[in-house]
Amino acid sequence: MADRIRTDIDYHAAADLLTTALHLDGSPVAVRLARTKEDIPAGIPPLEETVRHCMMVGLARKEGKTFYATADKHQCAGGAWSLGLKPITETLKSGEFYFKLGKFESWAACKRTIENVPHLETSSTFATVYAPLATTPFDPDVVLVIAQPFAMLKLAQTHLFQLGGRINATFSGIQSVCSDTTAQTYLTGKPCFSLGCDGSRKYSGIGDGEMVLGIPAEALPAFLHALPVIMGAAGSAHK
Repeated sequence: MADRIRTDIDYHAAADLLTTALHLDGSPVAVRLARTKEDIPAGIPPLEETVRHCMMVGLARKEGKTFYATADKHQCAGGAWSLGLKPITETLKSGEFYFKLGKFESWAACKRTIENVPHLETSSTFATVYAPLATTPFDPDVVLVIAQPFAMLKLAQTHLFQLGGRINATFSGIQSVCSDTTAQTYLTGKPCFSLGCDGSRKYSGIGDGEMVLGIPAEALPAFLHALPVIMGAAGSAHK
C-alpha cells in the first residue's frame, strides 16, 4: 500500500512554506520506515553505497535524491538498531562502544544512556526510504527539518500554537538523526527536537549553527496552518 495517511497533504506546499518562511539551507526530508519490501513505492531506486542514516538524510536534503536503503546499506550500527533494521551490537549494548570513544566517565554511564535510547523493535523495518519533501512520491512517517535556532524557535511556537503548554525535549547528544528525531518521533507521535550529535555533524553536513527536528507527517497540516500565523506575529520577523 503506497499511501499511509488518510488526509491528503500537499507536501510540495509544506516544503515551500517551511523552506521560505524559515530560510532553510536545504530541503526538509521525508522519511518512511518501510515494514516490508512491498511498502517501498514502485520506481524508487535502491541506494548503491553503504553509508549512515544521517548521511542518507543529507543526500535527500542537499542533493535532492530519492532512494531506499535496506539494512545492509546502513553503515552505522547504532542507527540501524534504533531504526529497527538490525539487532543491537554487544559493544553498544554493554556500553563499551561509547566508553572507548571517551564520551562517558564509566561503562555504567554508557549503558544507562543506551538503555534509554528510543528504538524500534528489531527487524520491524525492512528498509528506510528518503526523499526531499517537495517531491516525495510517498507518504512519509517522519519529516526531518535541519535549521538554525531561530527557525527552531518558530517551529516550537508553531507546535504550541493550538493547545499551548510546554515542550519537553529529550536527547543525549548521541544518535540525534536516527534515534532522537526519526525513531522517537515515529514512536511518540510528537515533534522531537535534538541538538545533533558528533556523528551527524561530521558525516551529514549539519552545521555548527544548526539543530534537528523530527515532525510526525500527520502533524504537517497543523504546522501549515500555524506557521504563517507565528511568522506574522509581533516580534517574529527574521533578523
